[in-house]
Amino acid sequence: MSAATTHAAALFAQAPARPHGALVARAGDKGPLSVPVGGIWDVTCGEAAAALFEVYSDEHAVPGITTDTLYALLGTAVSDLGPVGLVETTDVFSGLDSMEFPEVGACRWYAYRLALSFWYEGARSRPMAAGEAAAALALSGYALTSGAGRLDPGTLARQVREGAARVPTAALLQLGRAVSADLARIPDPGGSGTWLYRRLLPDWQRTRHCLGLIRGNVSVPLPLVVRTDDDTYRIGATPPPGPGNRWARPLRAQW
Repeated sequence: MSAATTHAAALFAQAPARPHGALVARAGDKGPLSVPVGGIWDVTCGEAAAALFEVYSDEHAVPGITTDTLYALLGTAVSDLGPVGLVETTDVFSGLDSMEFPEVGACRWYAYRLALSFWYEGARSRPMAAGEAAAALALSGYALTSGAGRLDPGTLARQVREGAARVPTAALLQLGRAVSADLARIPDPGGSGTWLYRRLLPDWQRTRHCLGLIRGNVSVPLPLVVRTDDDTYRIGATPPPGPGNRWARPLRAQW
């Protein structure tokens, strides 16, 4: 057992029990890659991306755009287009190349993000951030050997889940913000995870190596982070990959 794991077990031995009750996906265990609009109908990721492209502007490319803002934009666009206009727009949009038109790629990722946010009933979900995944990997039994660096993405994904299970999810989120602030220079104004970071992840080289693996060229299947209506946090399912057959790994938590 690593020092980090021992510290984590000691720190959270008296923590409240994890919330009970299964998270319920909107449309089966795997969840739908669609977005509910207006509580009346669902639009596919392709339709959502096409609609967002119709209202896209440079201000949407800011790192901190919220899911609520994206959802409001989608609702406005779908309402303005109407069913027929949405079909026509989606047909044209589907032929556009994300590499040639960066805005197209951005809208496809925004649509994927919206679909993931509505994965569970009575909850909001998002992709696990890179700092959170790196913290979980560092807390796991993952061994930093010469051969470990060549682990396949599925093995790394299992190690991330193992490490995430060692601490309450709310604590993992704090650790993730601290990791991103220290190693990726992503501001964490509150600094709420600094104390935990210093105690649970004292091996800076190990944590840096784990973040490098998560952000590497090979996309690791990362699970969802779920915030329920009663403001508790859970680790959810691993969704299908997004555009380009890759899983999201944002540096910032995108609620």
